[in-house]
Amino acid sequence: MIIGIGSDLCDIRRIEQTLERFADRFTKRVFTEIEQQKSDKRAQRAASYAKRFAAKEAMSKALGTGLRMGVAWKEMGVVNLPSGKPTMQLTGGAAERLKSMIPDGFTARIDLTITDDYPLAQAFVVISAWPADWPMNPLEN
Repeated sequence: MIIGIGSDLCDIRRIEQTLERFADRFTKRVFTEIEQQKSDKRAQRAASYAKRFAAKEAMSKALGTGLRMGVAWKEMGVVNLPSGKPTMQLTGGAAERLKSMIPDGFTARIDLTITDDYPLAQAFVVISAWPADWPMNPLEN
């Protein structure tokens, strides 16, 4: 069953300006180490950060909290499954919020899609609850 849905659109030019103006101050405040390492390797560095920024915004909307109620930027990080599919890894208040949304006997699944077409980056998040004994798709492991 679907528990939460979120979407966000981000202007890559805004992220370019922020990176030029604040550099590490911005990236260290908003992004996890994994996200920084991945984005800093990209030729389109600002687009990579913009997609991850949009994913965090979309995730906070799917959680129903926005960036408040104990949910912080670095508690939501884009990670890739071994298949390459992106998903979100939650810690701290974001993980606690997710846990509170999932009924007993169910497990959470976060589906994420991110894309960009300059000057825009976009993300969609769907949080669903699956029975704990339900076999997950082996292609995603």
